[in-house]
Order: sequence, then structure tokens, then C-alpha cells
Amino acid sequence: MTGPVFQFLRMVSPLAWTPLAIMIFGVGDAPVLFLLAIAGVWPIVLVTSSAVAALDGRLLAVGCTLGANRRELARTIIWPTVRPQLLNGIRISIGVAWVILVPAEMLGVDSGLGYFILSTRDRLAYSELTAAIVIVGALGFGLDAVARTVLGKR
Repeated sequence: MTGPVFQFLRMVSPLAWTPLAIMIFGVGDAPVLFLLAIAGVWPIVLVTSSAVAALDGRLLAVGCTLGANRRELARTIIWPTVRPQLLNGIRISIGVAWVILVPAEMLGVDSGLGYFILSTRDRLAYSELTAAIVIVGALGFGLDAVARTVLGKR
């Protein structure tokens, strides 16, 4: 029943929420964090729901046969089975949030990479603009490397 609602919300660009976020949270970091959350939640939700749906029911049946309660099933069967996909969803979510961060910082804030990029454009400082783009790519690459290491994906 909730599928169509989630699919509808997922298809709305996170940046389209900007005016509403600024009206609710004001100008500053709070609307940016809201936009990052809106952007980052969907990969985690979709990957997790897909992993749970793909869970082999026979594993749960064996656990029940052996007398496992709901908590034990979750801890010993569901979590270990879902964990790798969930970690991939988190990694994808980090990447999506990083992509949204720069344009979100262009809207209603007075600092950050997005703000700096707009500032360099306005000043026609194209060498600084190019450097900022390289920095965004390098930081994103580093963020993904950290996520791969922390999440166990080499």
C-alpha cells in the first residue's frame, strides 16, 4: 500500500524540496542537511527492502524450527543476510548525498563548496572554479574510499 507513495516521493528531486526546506528550517545548514537526508534515504530504503524481500524463507523456517524467537531470527538470520546489501545502499547513499551537497550549498548559505563555486563564477575566476571542481571530485573520491574501507568493500 505504501509503495506508490514512496515511489512518488523518491522521484521528486531533492533540490525541488529546497524552497520548502528554507521555509521550514530557515536559511543556513538545516535545510542543506534536510536535502541531504531526502537524497540519501532512498538508496538505503530500496536496497534494504529488496534484500529483505529476497531473503530465503527456508532460513527463517529452519530458525523457527530450532526455536528461535523474533529477536534471534533478526540477529542470526535476517541481519547477516541483509547486511551486505544494506552496506552497499549506505555507500550509494553517501555518493548521492555528496552529489546533492554542492548544489544545496548554492542555495541560501554563505559558505561551503557550492557557495565558493558560485562566488568564483560571479568573479569570473575560472582557474579557482576549476580548482574547486577538482577539489569536489577529489573529496568525493576520498569519501567513497573511506566508505569502502569502513563498510568492508576494498
